[in-house]
Amino acid sequence: MSSPKATKSVVSKLGLKPLNTQTLLYYYVPFQGVLSYTALSINVMNPSLVLRVFPRKDITNILLMNTLLGSGLYLYDRSHLRTLSQKERILYSAFGAVTFSLGSVLIWAILRSVIPKNIPLCTICGLGTSLAMIKIGSGYAKHLDTLVKET
Repeated sequence: MSSPKATKSVVSKLGLKPLNTQTLLYYYVPFQGVLSYTALSINVMNPSLVLRVFPRKDITNILLMNTLLGSGLYLYDRSHLRTLSQKERILYSAFGAVTFSLGSVLIWAILRSVIPKNIPLCTICGLGTSLAMIKIGSGYAKHLDTLVKET
């Protein structure tokens, strides 16, 4: 049986955080949202590929809901929103999550209509744009956080 210290060492080596309410809501759910967001990009750019994996069910809405939840909780916990009332934090984080997610779906739909109907190319474009938009969006949120004076 492994010791708690050894388990902690493995967890930290993997870059994971200890499981508690805070990390569940503001680390693991947003991470799951990133996974859903990248899967959503493939689903929009290359629906036939996703249908091969899930032939009996359209998972678009599930992926979108997980993306919205993950990105909304990510934004809700940012320091640039912490001085606001809970109502405003919920409103702004929900707005950011919906705008980011549905804006991305629109971008992918437009991209899909202009690039050649090539399965690998569509998949690569979906993954590439999703990773780029995650990087840009998280960089923007981190920049906003730097503008806040911690008290």
